[in-house]
Amino acid sequence: MNYQHIFHAGNHADVLKHAVLLELLAALSAKPSPWFVLDTHAGAGSHELAGNLEADSGIARLWGQHHPALERYLTAVRGHNGDGKLRRYPGSPLLIAGALRDDDRLACCEIQPDPAAALKALFRNETRVGVHQRDGYAAIKALLPPAEKRGVVLIDPPYETQQQEFDTILATLRDGLTRWPQGIFALWYPIKRRRTLLPFFRRVAALPIKSALLTELLVRPDDSPLRLNGSGMLLLNPPWRLDHALAPILGALRDGLTEPGGSIRLEWLKPPA
Repeated sequence: MNYQHIFHAGNHADVLKHAVLLELLAALSAKPSPWFVLDTHAGAGSHELAGNLEADSGIARLWGQHHPALERYLTAVRGHNGDGKLRRYPGSPLLIAGALRDDDRLACCEIQPDPAAALKALFRNETRVGVHQRDGYAAIKALLPPAEKRGVVLIDPPYETQQQEFDTILATLRDGLTRWPQGIFALWYPIKRRRTLLPFFRRVAALPIKSALLTELLVRPDDSPLRLNGSGMLLLNPPWRLDHALAPILGALRDGLTEPGGSIRLEWLKPPA
């Protein structure tokens, strides 16, 4: 597959990814010391939803409804739709930027010229955000470890060739953990048939990490390799008790977004010691 942000903005995978991401950043902000985020595949940052049918399976189904567990996420998206109508969807860079405190920092990487230019325009007056037109995997070597001791590397690639992408991701995680062993690494991944992911998960569990948490939303059974049936966020070294904070969020996503046969998963791939 080739998962480009602009074509899938606001779909069920974005909802999962961004709801989990914002809860993760809230956990980091519970402590006063600054944090840093590296977004390796940032995209353009903001997306017009007119004509985007994929949002109908995601944010549009939640819009205007009351979901207490999703309030942090929905409030962030509403902040980019001032008239109360769902017109635009903020990507990860905008959502992260909205969570920054005075001393926190965000580095966005985007290798494609047009979305990189859009990102630079979006953040031209924001000193806490740096935009780099470069390969996000290579940026891990250049930008880690950060001056801040705490933070997240968000890895959200297009998965043009899935097996090759997973090999690259594993090598990147291994290198990133060597450079920043206390960093949190958050990986988004698509799910068509979940069993094809099991070899990758076994390799992740063998990395030098304290813990690894799986969060998944399947909007339908994973019985077809021809469509995106769901997605997951794999969190390496997550904050203490983040699983407890994520449980009601995943429950709300199950209730709000799944078709018959859909499901959620929240489990430790490698439990904390």
